[in-house]
Order: sequence, then structure tokens, then C-alpha cells
Amino acid sequence: MLSKNKIKLIQSLNRKKERDESGFFLVEGNKMVEEALRSEYQIETLVCTAQFANQHPEIRSKAKELIEADRDSIQKASLLQNPQEALAIVMQPELNTPELNLNTDLCLALDFIQDPGNLGTILRIADWFGINTVICSENTVDVFNPKVVQASMGAIFRIKTNYTNLESFLLKASKNQIPIYGTFMDGNNIYTEPLTKNGIVVLGNEGNGISESTSRLVTRRISIPTFSTNPNKAESLNVAIAASICCSEFRRR
Repeated sequence: MLSKNKIKLIQSLNRKKERDESGFFLVEGNKMVEEALRSEYQIETLVCTAQFANQHPEIRSKAKELIEADRDSIQKASLLQNPQEALAIVMQPELNTPELNLNTDLCLALDFIQDPGNLGTILRIADWFGINTVICSENTVDVFNPKVVQASMGAIFRIKTNYTNLESFLLKASKNQIPIYGTFMDGNNIYTEPLTKNGIVVLGNEGNGISESTSRLVTRRISIPTFSTNPNKAESLNVAIAASICCSEFRRR
């Protein structure tokens, strides 16, 4: 039975304040819950239909609390327009600064990404291209926002995400002579610019790009050229699309 208090808790996880205070975040949809079950994340409460529970016997050992409910009850609690058979309240892990060997690793650094869908998609892109770490500025949207979680399509459970003072992080990397790439409209053509296997790729805010204070720490300015001859072409690319092109080109080399 899904109680009113439990429904209230589930819906409260749409707000960052409640997520921070409770230490939980919400995972919705069959595939996403299956991803959570396969991960090392601690599942506090799993709400699902009897059919879903029967198809996933591991639930009883993975979830601290299992609540079987019908689809109508799940719909009342869900934040989605078209909820499926399962949702889970999951414990947030500690977002410690990951151990990075930037002499060999490539990571993404996000400077004030605001749109939850963009952040979730960037996590998914990083996962696809084997980039295990995403560093976020302190003013980037919360990675546990339900829209971020949904857009990540499970990548949130595999990608190490950390929030930190981005300038301090880049300054330390610069002192260690780590390549710091940044995407700019007036940067060098990414298709002809020499690229390293390691380093940091900085992606900027949806409207304003990389901030002035962060751009001063970028050592290699790159751009994605347009091939359109239409005078009314788009002014820029969506940041998640730009991330995909950058990751693809770095890995292609």
C-alpha cells in the first residue's frame, strides 16, 4: 500500500531543498529502476507493480523497503506524465572529488550548465564515449534533479560527478601542465587542431558560453565550425550536441 506520506515524500524530491535535506533522489521508469538495481547505489524504497517485482527477484535483497502498488497508485506519486511500473527512492552518494589521472584521462568540465536535460544528456554522452568523470561548477544544475536523472538514461549510475570551484580545479590542472580545452565561437577548428588523449574539455553555459574567469584558464581554444552557407543559419549549437561532437572527435583521434 502506497501511503499518503510516502507519496508526499516522493513528490517532494522534485525540489532540491528536500533532496538535500533527506539525502535521497528519485528514479522513475522500468529501465531506470533496473539500472539502479544493477548499480552500487543504495535503494531506500522501491515502489512497483507485482508483475515488475516478480520479473526482478533481486529487488528483495537490493531494496531496503519494497512497496507493491497498482499503476493508478504509482501514477498519483509519479512526476512523469506517463509513469511506468516502477519508481525508486535512492540514497545520494557522496560527491567526493574523484581520483583523476589527467596525464592519461580525459574529463569534461561544465561551467554553469542550467538546463537539466542538457546535463543528463551530457552524462549519457560521457558514458558512451568512455569518459568516466564530469566536473561541475558549483552553480551547475543539481545532478539529482529528476529531469537530469531521466535524461541520463542510467549514465548517472556510472559517471563520477563532482561539484567544485571550477577555477581552482582548472588552476591546479594548469600548474601540472594538463591541457585545458574550451569551446568558443572564435576558437581553432576542432577538425584541424591537434588534440591530446588526455586533458579537460570545458563546456559553457547555454546562453553565455564559458565565463570570463574560467576562459582565462583555458589553454587551448577550440570551435566546431559551421558548414552552412545559409545567412539565416543557427547562431550556435546546443551545449549537449557540442559535447557529443567534441567527445567524438577526441576519441576518433
